[in-house]
Amino acid sequence: MIELRPLNKLSIHLDRLIQGRLWLKVIIGLILGAGLGILLNPSTGLISEGTSLRLADWLDLPGQIFMRLVQMIMIPLIFTSIITGIVSNTSENLKSFGIWLLLYFFFTTAVAIIIGLAVTLILKPGQYIFDLGGFPNSGGNQTAPNDQTNLLENIPNAISNLIPTNPLESILTGEMLAVVIFTIIIGVAITQLQQETAKPIIRFSEAIQKICMIVVSWAMMLVPYAVFGLIAALLSRTSIEIFVGLGYYMSVVILGLIILVIFYLALVLIITKKKPFKFLKTIREPQLLAFSTASSAAVMPLSMKTADEKLGVSSNISDFVIPIGATINMDGTALFQCVTTLFMAQAYGIELTIMNLLLITFTVVAASIGTPAIPGGGVIILASVLQSAGIPIDGLIIIIGIDRILGMFRTAVNVTGDLTACLIFNKFHGATQNEASITDKT
Repeated sequence: MIELRPLNKLSIHLDRLIQGRLWLKVIIGLILGAGLGILLNPSTGLISEGTSLRLADWLDLPGQIFMRLVQMIMIPLIFTSIITGIVSNTSENLKSFGIWLLLYFFFTTAVAIIIGLAVTLILKPGQYIFDLGGFPNSGGNQTAPNDQTNLLENIPNAISNLIPTNPLESILTGEMLAVVIFTIIIGVAITQLQQETAKPIIRFSEAIQKICMIVVSWAMMLVPYAVFGLIAALLSRTSIEIFVGLGYYMSVVILGLIILVIFYLALVLIITKKKPFKFLKTIREPQLLAFSTASSAAVMPLSMKTADEKLGVSSNISDFVIPIGATINMDGTALFQCVTTLFMAQAYGIELTIMNLLLITFTVVAASIGTPAIPGGGVIILASVLQSAGIPIDGLIIIIGIDRILGMFRTAVNVTGDLTACLIFNKFHGATQNEASITDKT
């Protein structure tokens, strides 16, 4: 077995930012940005609409630079992290570990969807919009809810299409699920090589990880300014009345996410015997970064560092679980997509049968697995969910207006789910030498 330096050893460039109370700077940026955005909103009458839009473009600049830096290194970081995580495990351990991890991710995604279905069917947030006249509908995107048999017929093709025929094309187009599957196949193949043959590949992967960490550290310096600008630009462009009118819907989404976090805490308590509130306190840094950036990919390095150093998780576990989790374990996004789909159906007055709900559930599971780990990824994929359910997508323009805020909440929940998975799988598959540090730190 080739000895690897754990990824947390490569994240020394983040230490300075953490010690500099990055989370506090982010909170200050959020508050100041919200205040400035409200002042710049044309509805206040302080400035014209044209001036407001021009200022919003400039306010967006730090955030756009930050997100482009993150997206630039996202695929190399995921690729190298998964490979090193696989190679660090023995073949027999990998077989058991990988299968159980996928089953766990499907289980938590199903729980998230059930929670989303329950809170939406009980609280009916879309009924309020429907009573006011509903969303606008051009009529061009609506299909009959019962014309969905083609979805069931396409399941075999969808499964076979998970394996990319052209990995480079998947990388260029950002198809993260295809990239992950390709990387897993390559990682498993590397474990079959002789040690001397595999060694250069592993060292190269380790070097790429280190380069990615340096780029992330540069991007992290922009975080407080990016958050300030993005929030200010959002509130300056969006009508305050929209937030008031859709407040009930937003409350239902957030309520569902809170219930999902409680479910995670129950798993932590029951399976790992750790105190839930101490667990939350330990992971507050990656949670806050996830909340402020709305990008699971941006938080990956900090999540790995937190899992290794504060939760006592074996680096072999965190290097494998977190990159895969950031791509396919989108429980918060799945809940959001489920609630939003039912909300849109209620707002348009569309009655959904049990079969419709089952098909929505299946589509949301598939869609959440393929959702990009970047801001707005949930809404991008949501259009396919709505179309498969026969629901007009015209109302999505309203959802996009408030998606940034909901994206912040669901991304924090996604990261919480990944770290929960790390803690659970470390109990069964982690290195025994970490047990003492886990006891001390959690």
